[in-house]
This record gives sequence, structure tokens and C-alpha cells, in this order.
Amino acid sequence: MITFDDCLAFCELTEAEIDAIAEHEHLPETVALGMGSYLIRGPEGEVRIQRILLEDISAAQRRGDLVHAARLKETLRRFVEQHPACIVTD
Repeated sequence: MITFDDCLAFCELTEAEIDAIAEHEHLPETVALGMGSYLIRGPEGEVRIQRILLEDISAAQRRGDLVHAARLKETLRRFVEQHPACIVTD
């Protein structure tokens, strides 16, 4: 049986990035893993995932969840470092 961790090992994303996709798209983690794997390999996929992270940060800030927003910002920082197609934003 293939586990989530097995699939994650083949994906170019971290679990935190998958969690952000799941949150943004209202998907189970396993489905978000498939979506993230598809996006990261496609044209503009890195930029799309960056946008997802930015939107999740904004949503967390709007609802006053500053701890979650900070975690997402750290996830975004690491994502941008690993994916050069991303646009650096402050």
C-alpha cells in the first residue's frame, strides 16, 4: 500500500505547502497532494502555488489568526527560495 508519506516523497512540495493547498481549495490532504504535484510540474504552477500561499496568509490575517499567518509566511519564504519562478513579494 502506498502511503501519504510515500507520495509526498515523490512530490516537489513540503507537507506545509500541501496543507496550504488543502486549506485554500477545501480539499482533503491526499487530494491536495495530487493537485500540488500536478501544479508544480505545469506551466505557471510555481506562481499559482505562491498565489495560494499569499491568499491563505491574507485570509488568516483577516480572521485574526496571526499565528497561522506567521506559519504560512514561513512556508511561503521557503517555497520562494526553492522555486525560482516565483516573484519575491514583501
